[in-house]
Amino acid sequence: MRDIFTEIYRTQPLDPMESARQGARVTLRKRFYERAAVGDATGEGGGYPILLDGKPVRTPARRALAAPTPALAAAIAEEWNAQTLVIDPARMPLTRLANAVIDAVAEQAQAVADEIAQYLGSDLLCYRADAPEGLVERQMQMWDPLLAWAHDALGARFVQIEGVVFVEQPRAALAAARAAIPADANSVQDIWRLGAMSVITTLTGSALLALALAQGRIDVEAAWAAANVDEDWQMQQWGQDDLALERRANRLADLQAAATVLKHFP
Repeated sequence: MRDIFTEIYRTQPLDPMESARQGARVTLRKRFYERAAVGDATGEGGGYPILLDGKPVRTPARRALAAPTPALAAAIAEEWNAQTLVIDPARMPLTRLANAVIDAVAEQAQAVADEIAQYLGSDLLCYRADAPEGLVERQMQMWDPLLAWAHDALGARFVQIEGVVFVEQPRAALAAARAAIPADANSVQDIWRLGAMSVITTLTGSALLALALAQGRIDVEAAWAAANVDEDWQMQQWGQDDLALERRANRLADLQAAATVLKHFP
């Protein structure tokens, strides 16, 4: 089967807001298949392949689009079944994440783990507002328990900083948290968890949130709330913006897709 996602990527940025900024005319391919399904775990590359009318789907790097568990493969196939008249990658966050894991993370596990670890040095949860009082209190309520968890569960004691001026975190804390990031390039489970954690870290600005979600300390709703303390506060003070809400919905969908992957690899 033709590489559908490669063709779509060439004509449309994944972020619809980026499309708008670029003035791009969105060109989406029409749905051409009747049904997406999951094949047997005997195909190319192992895992459970996604099939469109019995034919395998390929990633942008022309590898088989497959998941290591039947349940996760079924969730990806459901995204394809949910497409209506056209195939819209922006509405297929699990498929996009699977493509990234298969094409990139699997070959660069250490580099991806190192990139996540870099966020620990300036993690969102450590940088606090000094005013107004309501925001300060909300950050404490949402973030302090997670820093306490990092200390108790990971042995990582992070320093809180008021303002945005960079302050170096203790090396022992960074090392302890870094050790909790999966990075075994020979472990399928680690590769998929690493890909999901990379998405969470990038979306939230917090590797500690990614670790807490990966280790079951919080659920996706709590992670989302913790990641958006400042934004939620601003919206309460100044009102909502439709464009910002649309971008927010896209980010939430990506976070939920990453959480879905983690759910299959506890």
